[in-house]
Amino acid sequence: MFYWLAKAVLGPLVRLIYKPWIWGGGNIPTKGPVILASNHLAVFDSVFVPAVLPRRVFFIAKSDYFNGRGLKGRLTAGFMRGIGMIPVDRSGGRSAATSLEKGLKVLKSKHVFGIYPEGTRSPDGRLYRGKTGVARLALRSGAPVVPIAMIGTNLAQPIGKRIPKRLRVGIMVGEPMTFAEYQGMDEDRFVLREITDQIMFEIMKLSGQEYVDVYAATMKARLASGAPAPATEVPDAAPGAHVRPPGLEPPAPPENEAEPEDESETAPGTS
Repeated sequence: MFYWLAKAVLGPLVRLIYKPWIWGGGNIPTKGPVILASNHLAVFDSVFVPAVLPRRVFFIAKSDYFNGRGLKGRLTAGFMRGIGMIPVDRSGGRSAATSLEKGLKVLKSKHVFGIYPEGTRSPDGRLYRGKTGVARLALRSGAPVVPIAMIGTNLAQPIGKRIPKRLRVGIMVGEPMTFAEYQGMDEDRFVLREITDQIMFEIMKLSGQEYVDVYAATMKARLASGAPAPATEVPDAAPGAHVRPPGLEPPAPPENEAEPEDESETAPGTS
């Protein structure tokens, strides 16, 4: 109930204010389990995606958002549930395992599960090394991975800004990726790293971001401590890839891509 109410209100509101564009939306399967692997530039990435895409998308969110008291706390919890957020307690050592379990549950229900392989927002607009949870999830579920790239959300909502500015944002959607040849190898760390790097490479091609072969959390810790940032590094597997330095204007919507239309929703509880 919360989801359909939030979708009915939030979807048109987001389209009206931010006029989001989508390129390659037809790459998302219309039914069955799907993993959306995205770059992460702003807090509102998890709002824009469910609001714009026709299928229901579930994301993981820290449980703090669901535990608030009073009217504000209840409204926040209702909103988070309404846009498809699943609470996870990140204070313990089982956070990653719990997130994986909940992601698998969503996929077994033949829904769409959104994941940020970087693990946290980019501190400076660049794309950081992916964590292997996305690969483990793909192998254990057998679901295709669809790489997507948020465009311009870091300009609409810079770090520290609560409400995004009224700037047009976009979503680039890549072709589904399957890893059937690696089935049953979800405990092989070399296989998990190979798959994760393939996914991050596709996200990089879509986003045009500069790639840094360091975890985003590590970079945030270095920046907080005042340590110098490491040199950037583009993967060897990406000769000639379009790499756009951070801070430049995002690309304009493709001319041949129609504006997103309001699409009829499937009934609650279906894919």
